[in-house]
Amino acid sequence: MKNEIQAGIMESMEVKKAILSSDIIGKMESAAQMIVSAFKSGKKVLLAGNGGSASQASHFAAEFVGRYKKEKKGLPAIALTADSSLLTAWSNDYDYTSVFERQLQAFGNAGDVFVAISTSGNSENVLRAVREAKRLGMKVINLLGKGGGRMKGTGDIDMIIPSDNTPVIQENHLMAFHIICEIVDNEFSN
Repeated sequence: MKNEIQAGIMESMEVKKAILSSDIIGKMESAAQMIVSAFKSGKKVLLAGNGGSASQASHFAAEFVGRYKKEKKGLPAIALTADSSLLTAWSNDYDYTSVFERQLQAFGNAGDVFVAISTSGNSENVLRAVREAKRLGMKVINLLGKGGGRMKGTGDIDMIIPSDNTPVIQENHLMAFHIICEIVDNEFSN
């Protein structure tokens, strides 16, 4: 068991080392500036993903609305994954592939930022939401893995974690977003 644990830690470290020598750091900086700019312009951030990425969308929205590390005013962020009544009603009556797209039609406006989270880059409902966000004039940040899948190239910023291992991709999405939250905190703290 000790070898498995060490192997898991080593894999995580190797991916982080790859990130350090890639363009992802610049993309984190650009994503943070895009989000800061949106908030300063009175715009909002909307986030979506499936499974663990849905939890991360809620987590990230909470960091903006609530407190990350420093005291700041609440910043407008909505996790499109958080309203179980809406998710189940729409998906039951129509289909799950359009559930985030529909919410963007209701809540998204030009100048807002949509954060799309997909470890595979192939989540049809998230891809459809990206297309809708672009149609609405929103900025799009994609957090991806596994080479980016079909979503690669669809966002204004694509952060593609260099791994095929879903848990490693998720932990690095979390790391990237915590770094972004730190930058946002510094801009808006009291």
